[in-house]
Amino acid sequence: MSIARTDNSTLGRWWWTIDRWTLLALIVLSVIGIVLAMAASPAVAERIGLDPLHFLRRQATYLPLALLVMVGVSLLSPAGARRLATVVFLGAVFLLVATLFVGTEIKGARRWISIAGFSLQPSEFVKPALAVVCAWMFSARRLGEEVPGNAIAFLLFASVAFLLLLQPDVGQALVISAVWFCQWFLAGLPMVWVAVAVGLGIAGLTAAYFIFPHVASRIDRFIDPGSGDSYQVDRAMEAFMNGGLWGRGPGEGTVKSYLPDAHADFVLAVAGEEFGLVLCLVIVGLFGFVVLRGVAYLMRSTDLFVVIAATGLLVQFALQALINMGSTTSLMPTKGMTLPFISYGGSSLLALAFGMGVLLALTRRRAGGGTA
Repeated sequence: MSIARTDNSTLGRWWWTIDRWTLLALIVLSVIGIVLAMAASPAVAERIGLDPLHFLRRQATYLPLALLVMVGVSLLSPAGARRLATVVFLGAVFLLVATLFVGTEIKGARRWISIAGFSLQPSEFVKPALAVVCAWMFSARRLGEEVPGNAIAFLLFASVAFLLLLQPDVGQALVISAVWFCQWFLAGLPMVWVAVAVGLGIAGLTAAYFIFPHVASRIDRFIDPGSGDSYQVDRAMEAFMNGGLWGRGPGEGTVKSYLPDAHADFVLAVAGEEFGLVLCLVIVGLFGFVVLRGVAYLMRSTDLFVVIAATGLLVQFALQALINMGSTTSLMPTKGMTLPFISYGGSSLLALAFGMGVLLALTRRRAGGGTA
């Protein structure tokens, strides 16, 4: 079925204004995620006594829903996306607070809450929603509206960061901090505050090292692998070496049989062993394509809200990918963060779909040229 350029229906307007190449890249990442779930998850499920297809079935259920969310959100106007993000933000903050009291404690942290039998991680949803709401506040302040936008944006950011540290989830707190400061910089952050922000970032990392034992342990193991357990990183590096350029072939890898998070945080190691460096470079290239194409669109935008919001979403997307790949390849201390659209995880997949749906909505071509 073809859609004519003269088609003025909602679907027709969406099809001819959406960034179809970015949408395609995200779909390809999702397909790669399913392929790697087929490769990695059966061994993990069997090792913990579950049906071999347990994780694959769940991921195959989440993926169509995530794609539906992404396409549905991309149909919205910038104002509609902003309103939806506000609703999602309020709901996610409520669940963040609830998680501290009724959430499931795993490895000393309360990050998950069970709703109707579904385990939800509210912090995944608060990240993209916070970026959009803060962009709204920053842009309102810059455009001269009678709103203390900068102050409100700071209060929202500080509140969310505080809730994340109470869980504790230092990694997510660092990600939203980096995104927020990037957005503040775009909104006209004075250079003196840039120096202050850098100082606060260094102070925050130092404080996290001394306050949170798990942060200190991960940094110590990164600096001196012999100082603690580096089992997962060591096995991941072995997997990359075993895979070489072209990989050992689908189903021929061994790392998935003894790596606890082979289907989630360390799924890139499975890709490297079974499909080789070639697939890893394809994945890196797809992430880079989405980010650079988004930046290219924003260079032509004249809407300050769109620029700040979309930049926040792109920085968040890139940071999450970099942290996961950096942890897997031992380029930075380990952090339990999923590889966007590829790692197993319903909350992460749906939240990423929402965030990328907002990005696609903001970067649609509109009347008069440009993106907004």
